[in-house]
Amino acid sequence: MFPTVSDVLALDIVRRGRPQVVAGERGLARPVRWVHISELPDVTRLLKGGELVMATGIALPEEREGLQRYIRDLAEVDAAGLVLELGRRYTEQLPRALVAAAEQVGLPVITLRNETRFIGITEAVHALIIDAQLAELQASEAVHQAFNELAVEGAEPAEVVRQASRMAGRPVILENLAHQVLAYDAAGLAAEALLENWEDRSRQLRLSTRTAFDERTGWLVTTVGARGHDWGRLVLVGDGTPPPAQQTMLLERAASTLALNRLVVRDRESLERQTHRTLLSGILTHSYTVAEVTLRARALGIPLEGRRLVGVVLRLRRNTTPAALESQARLRDFTEIAAAAVRERRLAALVGGLDDDNVGLLVALASQDTEDAALEGFSGAIRRLAPDLADDIVVAVGSSVGAARDARRSLLEATQVADAALHQGGKAAFYRLPDVRLRGLLHLLRDDARLQTYVERELGPLLAYDAQQGTQLVPMLRIYLEHGRNKSAAADAAHLSRPSFYERLHRIERVLGVDLDQVESCLSLHVALLGLEALRR
Repeated sequence: MFPTVSDVLALDIVRRGRPQVVAGERGLARPVRWVHISELPDVTRLLKGGELVMATGIALPEEREGLQRYIRDLAEVDAAGLVLELGRRYTEQLPRALVAAAEQVGLPVITLRNETRFIGITEAVHALIIDAQLAELQASEAVHQAFNELAVEGAEPAEVVRQASRMAGRPVILENLAHQVLAYDAAGLAAEALLENWEDRSRQLRLSTRTAFDERTGWLVTTVGARGHDWGRLVLVGDGTPPPAQQTMLLERAASTLALNRLVVRDRESLERQTHRTLLSGILTHSYTVAEVTLRARALGIPLEGRRLVGVVLRLRRNTTPAALESQARLRDFTEIAAAAVRERRLAALVGGLDDDNVGLLVALASQDTEDAALEGFSGAIRRLAPDLADDIVVAVGSSVGAARDARRSLLEATQVADAALHQGGKAAFYRLPDVRLRGLLHLLRDDARLQTYVERELGPLLAYDAQQGTQLVPMLRIYLEHGRNKSAAADAAHLSRPSFYERLHRIERVLGVDLDQVESCLSLHVALLGLEALRR
């Protein structure tokens, strides 16, 4: 960042010369790249632009046209300004022709009424320039170091955006190609105002180059992507004035870091899924306020206001436990299938992985949408898109709610239904809490000490007996009760002869002190077995 003409006028050595701006005041913000002392009337052939020319005027032409040509030539080479010391050629004021010509082209012209050592001004200005260049170099080094560390650490997009906003002191927003906000930092401003109608506002801005400043909006925008595959834009919301080169460099460096990290983690979930997952996690953990959840979702193109919200959890019935990487890949693929089903059915929904086993959705239904029809359509679409998994997919649904503040309750209920429905018989399109019946109730109560006490009272002796003797009486009891107390059918299911199976039932009766011919005893034991199953899950 070079000093401006105004900065030069503020120097003590210049102020001692009693400077006065006589023309081109609107150009005082011009940067001064160098100071050039010359009395030559054709000095412009020695200039490159950005120089502050200093002279006494002793060699300037006398005629009006010559003075006008001198000023025009300085303006054409983009000189920063002209400083003329009074006393040698011009005593009280400069020629009107020179002043008028300078005012017309906006070239700052300054007079010095006291004799001044030009070399002292040159040294002072050059010191300013060197200090500014050093500061710019140090700032550039700090930017590169900060973003190199983020690149090495594989930082999340939100961290990169936060760092860019902090260093620029301005809001920074990362959007995808659909102009949906993936991450943002409001830099202390009101996020609601910052993101209001973001998609519409962003679509109005077209870039002619990869990085551009839009004077109408005051935005500095750069494209994010690498290897010919652009996937987003990074926007620095300015104050309306053209940004300094430092901010342009900062934004481009942040964009490079985002692009690099995207290449490094290309096998991980997409940024859209990552953003959705973060928001769903924020809903479940209360890490976002209701207003922030609503705002972030709307910025993603998913309005939650005035919608009926339904929590949905997807899980696979298969009990295999693949290696960690395989599990992550499976969950990522399953999540993308769910997102594809949402798009196919034209639903508005947040879609993301909740943990290693569950994919969560928060579906926002419009007033004209029928809840059951929407869920059945989604369930059919996801099974059609994943035919190999169709029989293993469990779609669990929470109760619909009317406001974002209740979305957590619907998601938690869907998670509980998924746990209970995992071992449910049948192939329902989706399950709600009433569909999982007693299993669902016991699952809801699994953290209640009274259920744990009940299970221990009913089955504790039998569990202890199996542990001590190495027997399998608890599974035999479960088979017997699941077959409606039909001993013959239960013996066949257990792959035992009837006498052997009957002997095991008698042993169960002795250990528990119950009569398995009594309906109430069997009902109590069956509930305890279902409770045990809920506790163990």
